Amino acid sequence: MKKVYTCFTTDVIHGGHLNIISEAKKYGKVIVGVLSDKAKIQYDKFPIISFEERFEMIKSIDGIDEVVEQNNILYDEVLERIKPDYVIHGNNWSKYPESVVRENVIKKLSEYGGQLIEVPYTYNAGVAKIDSIMKEKLAMPEYRRKRLHRLLELCPIVKAIEAHNGLTGLIAEKTVVEINGEFNQFDAMWVSSLCDSTVKGKPDIELVDISSRMRTLEEIMDVTTKPIILDGDTGGQTEHFIYNVRTLERIGVSAVIIEDKVGLKRNSLFGTEAEQTQDSIESFCNKIKAGKDALRTEEFMIIARIESLILEQGMEDAIKRAFAYVEAGADGIMIHSRQKTPDEIFEFCDKFREKEKRVPIVVVPTSYNSTTESELISHGVNIVIYANHLTRSAFPAMKNTAISILKNHRSQEVENNIMPFNEIIKLIDEL
Repeated sequence: MKKVYTCFTTDVIHGGHLNIISEAKKYGKVIVGVLSDKAKIQYDKFPIISFEERFEMIKSIDGIDEVVEQNNILYDEVLERIKPDYVIHGNNWSKYPESVVRENVIKKLSEYGGQLIEVPYTYNAGVAKIDSIMKEKLAMPEYRRKRLHRLLELCPIVKAIEAHNGLTGLIAEKTVVEINGEFNQFDAMWVSSLCDSTVKGKPDIELVDISSRMRTLEEIMDVTTKPIILDGDTGGQTEHFIYNVRTLERIGVSAVIIEDKVGLKRNSLFGTEAEQTQDSIESFCNKIKAGKDALRTEEFMIIARIESLILEQGMEDAIKRAFAYVEAGADGIMIHSRQKTPDEIFEFCDKFREKEKRVPIVVVPTSYNSTTESELISHGVNIVIYANHLTRSAFPAMKNTAISILKNHRSQEVENNIMPFNEIIKLIDEL
């Protein structure tokens, strides 16, 4: 009997999947691959149910003869192993990035005479409703909040990019690239106090209060599903921090990062040029403990940001604080630097990892921006935050457009440098 192969990435079976199985049965033995979590998160939405649950769900469907795990987005390994006579798929994968997978399948099948069968994609009111429900579930607090923990288990490094409103959230949510068969997307979003303040035209001194920050979070969360890490500045007074972490936990934020400074907050990149006071170890540990005690789940993370290198207090002080903060209950350590090279960051990571293997390390390579993610991984970094790049890229583009219109008294000259509005609208899902 000839073999027919298809791969499912779904968390729920609907009529479209059953139609593919029905068509596949006409050609021979039906083998279905279940895409692994690790492969799925490289270009698709995060799974709502576990791989094991998806595997058993598909295994229980009538008409399927065998179920296997597919560990890569591209089909090379599974096709080499199974050598199916046919691969069957809906005809909805002709657009990027799925088109890369389609081309890969055609190329691989041609090596041994296999054939691709494409059936009309099933999309009706029932399927549309299921898609909508699944997206809404992904955005629900109980699903979104715990996702950062899972990403830390699955990813060699979790990539977060700054988002400051719904549109930048959609860019973070939907941008996928493929290079040499490797797919990549951002895993999480960083809601920065610097960018949140800047887009409101306010200084970065904790002037934008928590209520306003919450509105920004709601705007982003309303249109996205990825986990959110919030820049919590100093955390404010401990009594306020307790209240705020409960709110963040309840609405589905995955983590808050607070820095060990007190007094009027100034941006860290000023370093010692602006008067900044580092909190005592005892006081900051008490804030961490109070925040942890206030939580009602084990999913929400409080990450301690160490300013010792920024304030030129030395490596020994940074390491001492790191271990004290971990002892106080911190779920992660963020180490910051304004040096142009990563040397002191790497030194810190190496010394921290000598004793502490479990607690995640977070870095923000804004100043040492030539450092690659693979270099960070080699020194034990778990989360990299691209902290302000969407804001910084938008500002010069908007300013240059305004200047050009004023100079030329018309907008024709800027047309080649701006995106057609219908391309922007494509980012926005309609109900």
